[in-house]
Amino acid sequence: MDTLIETVRIRNGAAPLWYLHLRRLATSCKALGVPLPGTLITPEGGPDRVHRLLVSKRGPVVGERRVGSTAPVRLITSRVVHRPYPHKLVDRERFDRALAEAKTVEADDGLLLTVGGQVAETSIWGIFWWEDGRVAGPPLEIGILPGVGRARIAELVGEIAERKATLEEVRGKSMFVANSVRGVVPVASLDGVQVPEDPATEALASRFWP
Repeated sequence: MDTLIETVRIRNGAAPLWYLHLRRLATSCKALGVPLPGTLITPEGGPDRVHRLLVSKRGPVVGERRVGSTAPVRLITSRVVHRPYPHKLVDRERFDRALAEAKTVEADDGLLLTVGGQVAETSIWGIFWWEDGRVAGPPLEIGILPGVGRARIAELVGEIAERKATLEEVRGKSMFVANSVRGVVPVASLDGVQVPEDPATEALASRFWP
């Protein structure tokens, strides 16, 4: 049974990206034949945290967890091959393997590549880089998750330059990751090599939360 998951940031007592979560959830429910709950209460109030919403044919289940670190991220290239993941489901076994692999070498996350060697996404982040002053990232058509963080970035920059890029084509570029819980975070290193900084990343991060 398909179970969808939305991890929603509660920040300063509000869920600023709730509308983007609802939009993605509605799209996935329609595609997978999962009933969209008729009454979803907008999460709000209390301390900064993550509102965890599970939706399946059995109905919604709500939980909470902590936000986690927003320090610059150390990535390794994962040996786990990326497979299409167009809907955010609780079945994330391959991403769990990529994350565990990274932890064994004291990295923060693993960058997954497609069968064809194209940069896809990490276990918990969307991946982006700066290209001629523009935000670039993998195209959705290769099967990456349509992340809420990505949708928010698109609102801010107008359009993400979609690139089918190999690992070698992004090495040496200034990179960052993003998701709906922790916002925009710089990539500190890739496979042990320092990634160049770009002040545009910090500027984008400062604008991320409405």
